[in-house]
Amino acid sequence: MFKNILIISSDVTGHGHKSITESLQEQFKNYPGTNVNVVDGFALGGNIGLRAGKMYGSITRTSKDIWRRIWEITEKRPSLITELSELAIYDRFVKLLQEMQPDVIITTHPNYNASITNILARINYHVPLIAIVADPVTITQLWCNPNADYTICPTEEAKEVCIRSGVPEDRIRMFGFPVRQRFTEHLRGLDKSAVNLTDSGYTPHYPIRFMLMSGGEGSGNMSRLAKILLKNFDCSVRILCGRNKLMKKALEHTLAEKYRDRVDILGFTENVQEIMLNTDIMFTRASPNTMIEAVMCNLPLVITGALPGQEEGNPDFAVKHGLGVVCTEPKELKYTVSGLLADDFRQLIEIKKSQAKYRNPFAARDIANFIMGL
Repeated sequence: MFKNILIISSDVTGHGHKSITESLQEQFKNYPGTNVNVVDGFALGGNIGLRAGKMYGSITRTSKDIWRRIWEITEKRPSLITELSELAIYDRFVKLLQEMQPDVIITTHPNYNASITNILARINYHVPLIAIVADPVTITQLWCNPNADYTICPTEEAKEVCIRSGVPEDRIRMFGFPVRQRFTEHLRGLDKSAVNLTDSGYTPHYPIRFMLMSGGEGSGNMSRLAKILLKNFDCSVRILCGRNKLMKKALEHTLAEKYRDRVDILGFTENVQEIMLNTDIMFTRASPNTMIEAVMCNLPLVITGALPGQEEGNPDFAVKHGLGVVCTEPKELKYTVSGLLADDFRQLIEIKKSQAKYRNPFAARDIANFIMGL
C-alpha cells in the first residue's frame, strides 16, 4: 500500500480536474497513515505556466475559435505540448520529487502525463505513474501515454480512444467517472439503479424548477435561455454563473429586476449538489463533471452547447446513454422542454430511469482501492 501519494492536477483550468482530485483525496482518507500531496501542474511552470493556465477561463468564455485552434494543435502535435510542458516544469518537478519522495504519482490533467514520464526516465527515477482521464468521449492525445503504468478511463468510449492511440490494453482500467462524495451522499443504502419514481408516475415540483449552469468558468447565453423559460412555463429559474462575475452582474440587472422572486442568480457556489437535488431540469454546457454530477443527483439534462475539442462528443454521449437531450438552438428550447413534460412527463421519467441505471457512485472509491492495491 502506498504511503506517500503525489497528485498533479490544475486549479486554474476550469473546475473539473480539481473536483476529480478532490474525489480521490476523500477516498484516500480511508487509508490511515497515507499522505496525499496535490500540486498544480501549471504552478510547476512558474509564473509563465500559471498565466498560461489562467487564460483558459477567458478564452473558453469569449474566444471559442481560439480554443479550437489550441485544441487542434494538441491533436496534430501532442509532442510539442509535451516538450514545452517538460521544459517548463523540469527543475521544479525534480526538486518536488526530492522533497516529497512519492511512492506513486497520479495525474488528473493531460498536459503532465507524458512530460512527467519523460522526466522520470531522464533522471532514472522509478515510481508508478497513473493517469486519470477526465473526459468521457473526445480524448486529447495528451491523455494517451503508453508509458504510463496505468491509464484509468471513465467510459468505454474513452478506453477505445486510448487503445487506438497506442496505450496497451492491459494497462487500462475502467471504473466510471469519479465524483465528490457530496454528490453521492443521498445514494447511501440504495441499490445502484434505485430511482425515486412512484408507480403512478413522476410529478415535478410546481412551479417547475429549472437550473441553468455552464461550467465553473460561467459561459453561455444564460439571459436568452432564462427569458424563454420564464415566458413559456410556470417555473422558477436558478442560474449558476460560476466564476464569471460580469455575467452575474449583468443577469442581476436584466433578469432579477424584472422577474424578481422567479429568478435566483448565484456566483460560484460549493453547495451545487443541494441545488441539483431540488431541481427538475438542468440546462448546461456539455462539461463532463457537471453532467456526471447531475446524473448522480438523477437530474435530467438539456445540453445547450459544448466547447470545441474535448467536449464535442459529449452531447451525443448523453443522448446515447439516455442521460438527457440536446438543444443547441434557443429558438427550439420551448419545444424541447414541452416534449420533456408531455404525456405525463414520459420522456423525463425515461431519462431519470436511464441515469439511475448508468451512474456509478462508487467510482472514486474503486479507483482509490485499485491504486492502493497495486
